[in-house]
Amino acid sequence: MAVHCIGLMSGTSLDGVDGVLATFDGDDAGRVRAHVYQPMPASLRTALLALQTPGEDELHRAQQAGWALAELYADVVDRLLHKAGLAARDVAAIGAHGQTVRHCPPGHPRLDGDATPYTIQVLAPARLAECTGIAVVADLRSRDVAAGGQAAPLVPAFHRAAFGVPGQAVAVVNLGGIANATLLRADGQVRGFDTGPGNVLLDAWCQRHTGQPFDADGAWGRQGTVHPDLLQALLADPWLQKRGARSTGRDRYTLEGLDALLRRLEPLDPVDVQATLAALTVETVARALMEGDWGEAGPGSLQRVLVCGGGARNRQLMNGLAERLWPVPVEPTDAHGWPAPWVEAAAFAWLAAQHLHGRAGNVPEVTGAAGPRILGALYPA
Repeated sequence: MAVHCIGLMSGTSLDGVDGVLATFDGDDAGRVRAHVYQPMPASLRTALLALQTPGEDELHRAQQAGWALAELYADVVDRLLHKAGLAARDVAAIGAHGQTVRHCPPGHPRLDGDATPYTIQVLAPARLAECTGIAVVADLRSRDVAAGGQAAPLVPAFHRAAFGVPGQAVAVVNLGGIANATLLRADGQVRGFDTGPGNVLLDAWCQRHTGQPFDADGAWGRQGTVHPDLLQALLADPWLQKRGARSTGRDRYTLEGLDALLRRLEPLDPVDVQATLAALTVETVARALMEGDWGEAGPGSLQRVLVCGGGARNRQLMNGLAERLWPVPVEPTDAHGWPAPWVEAAAFAWLAAQHLHGRAGNVPEVTGAAGPRILGALYPA
């Protein structure tokens, strides 16, 4: 039986909310009925960014921000319903990711000894259910962490449904704030992991030096020159040497950390730093794909790379990946029926549908969890 679900995603870049209303029939990837993007209000963005680091009265501020985010999500839901010509009663559930403010899965350097792993996504899902009159599936990462997993990336199961081709080796790269990759192997097995910074440092540096929230089309960064010493210092990050199931967050890739590296070098033109940060994203993604577990066929079996997320609209990143991975074709997911900005929100709509059908949403081979798990907590309408 076909069901309509909504997916809501406010990513690491904190630029805004992507919403997708999709129809699912069985275990397929579904089809999108409507898509909406709504910018993040500056006050809410500031509040959520402040929660990325310890501060005074965090619990109170987190609840305030979660309530405000739920109401922003509700506005997106209203717009989606209007665009699709549906009523709230027609939608089975909302898959609402919330905003990650801490992500400390097993093996995270912040955890020492027997410290408890955890992941925190700020949201008030009960408020969202109340505002919309639609059931909400939220807290989608905690169950995987409880089962010993990284809880990231969660999108590979959806990528398999949307982009998997029997007998073909395909990589799906999400260039969000943090970049992640899904390896759809020719033998049908799936692997996936975070690769490192996607847009998070690029956006923050651009905001500081141009006043713009992101470098549209990579136009500013393309004017700069990559600085080899800075690039090597960035690539020396111990997290980037990890292999297998791994995840990270914006708490590891900050302007403060970048500033500390820059103090060890001669003064650099800001545009050259931007160019170097783009090269960092390209290099970490390329290395991850070439060193990933492609089975017996090895990385030489890779037939195409599909890119989604905001970075798919950055010509500097796309050209860099195409050059670095040549002769493997690199193209946005648009060419395969899924416009790049829609994919992650569609994945959370799909995860909501999986929850309703009692199906696992994680891929243990990706996250490292003890086994398949039904993800999320349900807040009835």
